[in-house]
Amino acid sequence: MVIPTRGDRPGPLREAVEAVLAQDYPGELSVVVVADGVACPDVGAPVRVLPNTRTPGLPGARNTGVAACDTDLVAFCDDDDVWLPGKLTAQVRALADGAEFASCGIEVEHGGHRVARLAGTSTVTAADLVRSRMVMVHSSTFLFERGELQADESAPAGQNEDWDLALRAAKRRPIAHVDRPLVRVRWAGSHYATRWADRIAGLGWMLARHPELAVDPRGAARVYGQLAFSHAALGHRREAARWALRALATRLGEPRAPIALAVAAGLIPAPAVLALLHNRGHGI
Repeated sequence: MVIPTRGDRPGPLREAVEAVLAQDYPGELSVVVVADGVACPDVGAPVRVLPNTRTPGLPGARNTGVAACDTDLVAFCDDDDVWLPGKLTAQVRALADGAEFASCGIEVEHGGHRVARLAGTSTVTAADLVRSRMVMVHSSTFLFERGELQADESAPAGQNEDWDLALRAAKRRPIAHVDRPLVRVRWAGSHYATRWADRIAGLGWMLARHPELAVDPRGAARVYGQLAFSHAALGHRREAARWALRALATRLGEPRAPIALAVAAGLIPAPAVLALLHNRGHGI
């Protein structure tokens, strides 16, 4: 399995590694930590620590780790997340029915709160991931057959590369989903949450790569609403209003549109919106 790191979260990284090594999986388990643009940290045996030899950033670090793995299956975990007991065994069993990619439910931790996020299904299709980002189909839950699938290193600043990978996998074959919270995902201190310009670029990248995202009204309105909010957070009032109106024209009930307009008008700051949502286990 692969854990990418920037080396700035040594405590959580060690906890992530220990949780992986504590899994009750009876098969071969190899852990590779990939240091992205920093000196390789000391996390102790039996873990291999490698520098990122691909494109700088999260996708390149993940692909460096995948290339170093010699197991039939590959898994990801972010350096601030924790696998919970039984995660790996449950997903390997789920793959036994012919799937090549698995995810699982998560437990979101933020601000002292922990909220379970479940999918309500045992399979996730491409249509599901077009209609909704499905936060529980998170990179730290990914387990898949080593082969053709890998992270796309063209993702702007690594934004949405995990959504893109899951969507490409689901287009090949439905994702096997274990609908129990088997990974604790920590949102506090995320490297990506408030990089608004990168988020805008990442959403544009997804729309260009997956044109079907603009076809499903619910999914399209969600993306447009996220673009509106990101522009509002940057103080781009005109762009925020343009995307908010487009979101409402696509789906009148899209909730991100009025929130983005409120942020653009200065009625509520973007960080306050995120804190409220994150405490409830949701993102924008």
